[in-house]
Amino acid sequence: MDTEVVNAALQTGRGISEFGMMAITAGFFLVLSALMWIACFRWFMSIINGILSAQGANWQELKRQMIENNHIMTRIAEGLQPETQLRVKTLSNLLFDLSVEKVCRIIKKIREENHIVDKENTIKKIRTLLTNIHEDRNSKLDCFTYHGNKLSDYTDRKWIDQVAKVVEAEIYNVEGPNNGRAYTNIESAYANIRLEFYHNLNER
Repeated sequence: MDTEVVNAALQTGRGISEFGMMAITAGFFLVLSALMWIACFRWFMSIINGILSAQGANWQELKRQMIENNHIMTRIAEGLQPETQLRVKTLSNLLFDLSVEKVCRIIKKIREENHIVDKENTIKKIRTLLTNIHEDRNSKLDCFTYHGNKLSDYTDRKWIDQVAKVVEAEIYNVEGPNNGRAYTNIESAYANIRLEFYHNLNER
């Protein structure tokens, strides 16, 4: 009887010992499995985030390319439309014709109101008035575009100097005042400016 009790006790102790070891082992594997799942999840998330970031960059580049292509297509379409060039030339001709009239009035006004013997101050005044005309004309051209650019982008400040030389030559002409001659010379100067403006439209 005592032997049976001892054997039963030993069997019970052995079972508890073995099941305790199995529980520890099972717990270890559960923790290890959980850590592996977390590592795999983070790895997948990093891959997905990388894909999304690359995709976002691709979309931004595609958007930029589309905007640039639309801008180019607009410029091409404008250049291919004859009526667009006709409108630009009609508008610019009106503004240049108006400039001719304004410059002729400047010549007459300076002759009548200024002490032209003071050549230095007279030349300064001529440049100032011609700059005002140039800037005023550009402010009107700013309201219209060609090839995606403001029409004023096709003008050049050197035109002020070109017209100023003609005005100075008229005011200080040794043959004296001649309104007809002044108009012809100013018109000729602006005819050259018109041609340069048209060349700029086609080349820029």
